[in-house]
Amino acid sequence: MKNRITFFLSLLLSVVVTPVLMAQVSLDSSQLDRPDGKPADVSKKVKVFIIMGQSNTLEMGKVVGDQEGSLEYAVKKEQRYPYLVDDRGDWTTRMDVRNVQVMGSGGPGKTRLLRNDWLTISGGKIGIEIGIGHHLGSALDEPVMVLKSSIGNRALGWDLLPPGSEGFEFTDSKGETWVHPGSKGSPEKWKKGETPQPIGWYAGLQYEGDVARAKDVLNNLGTYYPGATDYEVAGFLWWQGDRDSRSEALSSRYEKNLVQLIRMLRKEFNAPDAKFVCASLGQTEKGATDGGGKILDAMLAVDGSSGKYPEFKGNVASVYTYPLSKGGSSGGHYNGNAETYMNVGEAMGQSMVKLLTQAE
Repeated sequence: MKNRITFFLSLLLSVVVTPVLMAQVSLDSSQLDRPDGKPADVSKKVKVFIIMGQSNTLEMGKVVGDQEGSLEYAVKKEQRYPYLVDDRGDWTTRMDVRNVQVMGSGGPGKTRLLRNDWLTISGGKIGIEIGIGHHLGSALDEPVMVLKSSIGNRALGWDLLPPGSEGFEFTDSKGETWVHPGSKGSPEKWKKGETPQPIGWYAGLQYEGDVARAKDVLNNLGTYYPGATDYEVAGFLWWQGDRDSRSEALSSRYEKNLVQLIRMLRKEFNAPDAKFVCASLGQTEKGATDGGGKILDAMLAVDGSSGKYPEFKGNVASVYTYPLSKGGSSGGHYNGNAETYMNVGEAMGQSMVKLLTQAE
């Protein structure tokens, strides 16, 4: 670990465990040094961290602009995230963190390669990978890959349903009972007593595709991390829930599905010890009872410090993002505010580093 003792102490000071047990991270970007421009030792295994979820895991934060909400304004006018720029005011580059993003709709097959470069600011938008990658790169001596495999408008309870998930019945507020399928079932739902008519999509199809696309990157490691020959999936980062929050049924099922997701991702990537960090919807405050509140409650429950799932103690953490959001909602991509994406990414990165450090 680089400056391991100092970094660990700063994390202990920055994370406050509240009575409801979800991590609240006090962000202080000054604790991160500017990247030194040196490559990592590729004779070591690449530590891979896989980002999954829906559209807010994509690049939605505005970079250019001289008004509040853009990354340029936050960095150059408000002096936020100082590690992102050098003395000349140019964007810095981490030569020890590879930023890879793949995307595709549905199951395995056609893939769009959106990113395959060293971690830096380029293009017109950023996502949570910037804050995540800088924290991991600063904390780890090994080469790091942040690997994103996701697409927008997908529900954990339908498109991203993990293998082994069971179907269920749900009676809605109108008194109608609906059947929701388990893994590979179709259609998305049907009224109890009716014969389901399968469609060209099934429960878990997007999960299968996102996992397959991530595996394809790892099976061709040298193409995505030059010079590297071996890797270890060290963690998963999950920011999702908007689509499920709009459904009474799916939001009520979110905790069960999230538990299964954690277990299955570890199995899929042969990574039983991989850490898992999830982040709540930024517009949802503690105490909310709507669909977003149910998503938040589910994340509170799976956090390893809650005690509800002993197997997750010390290896699963949830980040409460309401205090980190600069306005807007997940459905509107937080108005494209770059600070929201930076703040959430930093918090998720800090939480992942804390889990990794505790495990040693």
